Amino acid sequence: MHRHGYIGRKFGRKRDERRALMKGLATSLVMHGKIETTLPKAKELVRYIEKIITKAKKGGLDNRRRVIAALSTQEAAFRLFDVIAPQLTSRKSGHVRVKRTAIRVGDGTQMASIAFVDEIKDVSVEKPAEIPKATPKATVKEKK
Repeated sequence: MHRHGYIGRKFGRKRDERRALMKGLATSLVMHGKIETTLPKAKELVRYIEKIITKAKKGGLDNRRRVIAALSTQEAAFRLFDVIAPQLTSRKSGHVRVKRTAIRVGDGTQMASIAFVDEIKDVSVEKPAEIPKATPKATVKEKK
């Protein structure tokens, strides 16, 4: 069988499993800022996450919905939009870096860490202050 025109790595998985793998890796990267995985998965994740970051930087409701669909949790998508994307506006591309780390002992696979190029500072999004609840009034009159 020829290999012409086939883009991307298969990882010995079916399509749905590959999509779930990429969603999970991307979500972990957004939430933790740095993850360690095998080198081929890290290289494939770069292609996946760069497109998501570009959508998050553009903003808008349509792009927000696409990012939510591309990540596993809404929490990760909101963090990408509200915390990470504003800090990456100075770059056009190349938001993440893949660095080879060690050889895995069990099977000899090359491991790699993938992280954002710029340091991401956690900016806490302030929640609105809670409004104190009024004490409930007695609805039933007490008998004397």
